[in-house]
Amino acid sequence: MTAPLTPSDNQPPDEPQRPEAAPVADHGGLGGPELARELREGALIALVVAVSGVLLGVLWNWLAPHIPLIADTRNVYLKNTEGEEAIGADGTFVLLSLGFGVLSAAAVFLFRRRGGIPLVVALVVGGLLGAVLGWVTGMWLGPTADVAAHAKQVGPGVNFNGPLRLQAKGALLAWPIASMLTQLALTGLFGPRDPEPQPESPHWPVDHHDQRPPDEG
Repeated sequence: MTAPLTPSDNQPPDEPQRPEAAPVADHGGLGGPELARELREGALIALVVAVSGVLLGVLWNWLAPHIPLIADTRNVYLKNTEGEEAIGADGTFVLLSLGFGVLSAAAVFLFRRRGGIPLVVALVVGGLLGAVLGWVTGMWLGPTADVAAHAKQVGPGVNFNGPLRLQAKGALLAWPIASMLTQLALTGLFGPRDPEPQPESPHWPVDHHDQRPPDEG
């Protein structure tokens, strides 16, 4: 029988290297506190944007052209049958909504200085609610929708303004669309940039068994 071989220089035998397990990142649950904070901010932004729709309704009632009507003892007629007041009311609402969408997105970007899905969703939802609230507020501040009662109140042959109405309901989408496009444009132009990955230096394996004595001159 032969004695077991022992490594030279009384060194212990090399153990097979085992790959180290990668550390498991702790994200703090589903999404973590960062996502929860973004959701809270998104809800607050949507609420503030929606409430600003009251100002949209006030401006719409003030700036939109009203439809002049006239009545006799039986019926109510348009004073100007070729007038474009109805189209002008829709156009005024669209222009105001576009302005509110751009301003709300710009204000939110200055506040947050970055984008994100919760932020864009908050602007879209808040803009849609704000447009609906502005539509309802403008009609409520305008002349009464009961045209017959209004005609009886003013009397026959007297001009009066008809109710403020939004003929094209698609105008309600102007605010959320303008907010979304403005937010995406500002984020793409002025948002924070991700750091570029640095090239890794090459790692050359070292052979510890190759221990040759230095050359003697």
